[in-house]
Amino acid sequence: MKNTAFILFLSTAFFSIISCSSTNRMTMGITQPAKVAIPNDVINVGIVNRSSASENNKVLDDIDKILSLEGLNLDKEGAKNAISGLKYELERGNRFEAVKIIENQKDINKGLSVFPAELSWDIVDRICQENGVDVLFSLEFYDTDTAANYELTTVKIPNNLGVEANVPGHRIELNTAIKNGWRIYDPADRRIIDEYVSSNSLFSVGEGINPVKAFEAVVGRKVAVISASSKLGANYALITRPEKIRIARDYFIRGSDNLEIADRRAKAGDWDGAAELWNADLNNAKSKVAGRAYYNMAISNEINGNLNTAIEYASKAYTDYENKEALRYINMLKRRVVNQQELNRQLAK
Repeated sequence: MKNTAFILFLSTAFFSIISCSSTNRMTMGITQPAKVAIPNDVINVGIVNRSSASENNKVLDDIDKILSLEGLNLDKEGAKNAISGLKYELERGNRFEAVKIIENQKDINKGLSVFPAELSWDIVDRICQENGVDVLFSLEFYDTDTAANYELTTVKIPNNLGVEANVPGHRIELNTAIKNGWRIYDPADRRIIDEYVSSNSLFSVGEGINPVKAFEAVVGRKVAVISASSKLGANYALITRPEKIRIARDYFIRGSDNLEIADRRAKAGDWDGAAELWNADLNNAKSKVAGRAYYNMAISNEINGNLNTAIEYASKAYTDYENKEALRYINMLKRRVVNQQELNRQLAK
């Protein structure tokens, strides 16, 4: 009985706090600039693969394949699908006129699971000129590394009567790490636009009456590696274009009748109507209410894309009315201004 009363007390206190909150939260959609900006004058893109083991590393690579339990040509197929995923996503963005996979480049030094030395600009120039591309995406390395754990266990198999029976068996656990690294070469400016490393892990389990059967049970591992590799390539393409996200903002809803009515208007989607009431409270006799009104007007202007005006209102809320939340909001708005300038630069043609 005491526990029930205590829980009821906590619940009542919680909802009382929520109901008495001075702010309400809203979200809005914005567009962030690309994390990796490709120059605006780039029309055609080339993709090369440097991830295969070189002849100097062939012995080490073969040993690694045995120790890592890598399937036949798994790294080769995984790298191929990483490049295909990159190409597909670059084309889907409609940013470039052509995206070309460039193969059979004999003079590209290749390596294992670490970044090789950068391509010389003479090689980059030649590849770009011969293939009519403006920048070069390079899969610098691709590697799968599989750790295996083996143990004796009990497995269930149907007997002659169709009833499952527990018999001694074997269990194999495979933890496969997929690592890849990319560079983007810009021959026009002789610079590396980006250098990027990503990874993914896949876990597979197989059981059987003997080790071979247990290993055969891990049938989906290769398919999973190929699929994950395609996503890694696609994800790299995604960071080269602007991203739509949602951000959260808190606005004040208490302190005056106008603030409370404006809250209901905002909840109904009438943000312009809410702004009318916030604007009416800018000269409220109560300093605290006026500060909240200035803060909310900053929110209104951010919703309408007027970031500099939003900063002016938020600054007034902080400097003239000591609204503490406004200082943090000012910094958020300033970051948005910088991001918007970068986005405008990226979208300019």
